[in-house]
Amino acid sequence: METVERVFQAVVFEVTTLAIVVPTSAFITGFESDKMLVVSIASTVFAMLWNYIFNIGFDKIAGENRAERGVVVRVAHAISFELGMLIVTLPLLAWYLNITWLAAIFLEAGFLIFILIFTFIFNWLYDKHQPYKSFFGKEKYLQGH
Repeated sequence: METVERVFQAVVFEVTTLAIVVPTSAFITGFESDKMLVVSIASTVFAMLWNYIFNIGFDKIAGENRAERGVVVRVAHAISFELGMLIVTLPLLAWYLNITWLAAIFLEAGFLIFILIFTFIFNWLYDKHQPYKSFFGKEKYLQGH
């Protein structure tokens, strides 16, 4: 996967995630939506950077043929990605929302459960349907000219 497609994939993933997480987390937690928006955007910016770096390394380990990856590899991908996120976001979440570490752990657990499932489904569908190539691939360009 080339850099431009990695950026495309990360942006689509994060925008979709924000559209789901911000209103849902504000409703469930009772925090103001603007606070949850700041938490979500900060997490998203970090996640986009982490996604890019992590997936380059993961592809080197798991191989470049993403469409052929099975369930075990996809589960390992999702879990290891989220563990890296957790190390950074947990202390920041506790600090910004002025909540205990235990409350931050529970809040992160809710995010983690959602994101693990969403990451698994999103990446599987992305790899299967290859939307970047569908929208911007050389074949589309040649068909249009």
